[in-house]
Amino acid sequence: MGNNILKGKKGIIFGALDENSIAWKTALQAHAEGASFVLTNAPIALRMGQINELAKQCNAEVIPADATSIEDLTNLFEKSMEVLGGKLDFVLHSIGMSPNVRKGKEYGDLNYDWYLKTLDISGISFHKVLQTAEKTEAMNEWGSIMALTYIAAQRTFPDYGDMAQAKAILESIARSYGHRFAKLNHVRVNTISQSPTMTTAGSGVGGFDVFFDYADKMSPLGNASAEDCANYIIMMFSDYTRMVTMQNLMHDGGFSSSGITEEIIGQMTK
Repeated sequence: MGNNILKGKKGIIFGALDENSIAWKTALQAHAEGASFVLTNAPIALRMGQINELAKQCNAEVIPADATSIEDLTNLFEKSMEVLGGKLDFVLHSIGMSPNVRKGKEYGDLNYDWYLKTLDISGISFHKVLQTAEKTEAMNEWGSIMALTYIAAQRTFPDYGDMAQAKAILESIARSYGHRFAKLNHVRVNTISQSPTMTTAGSGVGGFDVFFDYADKMSPLGNASAEDCANYIIMMFSDYTRMVTMQNLMHDGGFSSSGITEEIIGQMTK
């Protein structure tokens, strides 16, 4: 049972695919906290996932949209305001996909057409979402726009491939557009750098199980779960974080600040 910290707030949640996804868990928690929202994903993802089931649980409408298409995004924002009866207070961008990673392409043998798709889908789409929100005048004052990222934007991780550059672009966009939106009408823009998480997208990266265990041992608090990430997102949507913007917020159990841990030493000395 929630505390109604989002009571009366309206928004859009991108990227809920199935019950393992962070966006899915965020939607459930936002509903429990009193928010009303529209769910959206690319048409192909809607066919693959179970978003209609989630929509029933949250009493939400589903509006398909390709986040790389300005036309789709414009329709999404305009229809969302119609459906919800007013401007928006929050948006979650939970989108990431790399054809190169999916096809197992080595970093030194990338398909550059696919590389551009990775950057567009996983990074530049965030700018498109923000720009469309501005041009449609969709955001209420003191609204909150969030995107999910990963520490591979700052550090090198095997098998994460061109997604690392996409996340670096995403984080840079959050800072640049965060400044612009703050000046326009106090809308804040942030990213959350989440622990490796057992989602459909995350587990598609090669060697994920091994790295998940490594990150858990490197994090004093252990890996942050999808549920914990959803709770953090809800807090960032709330009025309790009105003065936080242009930040990349580490939500990783302490992984990003750890040099080495006793657990890793113990593993290496076995």
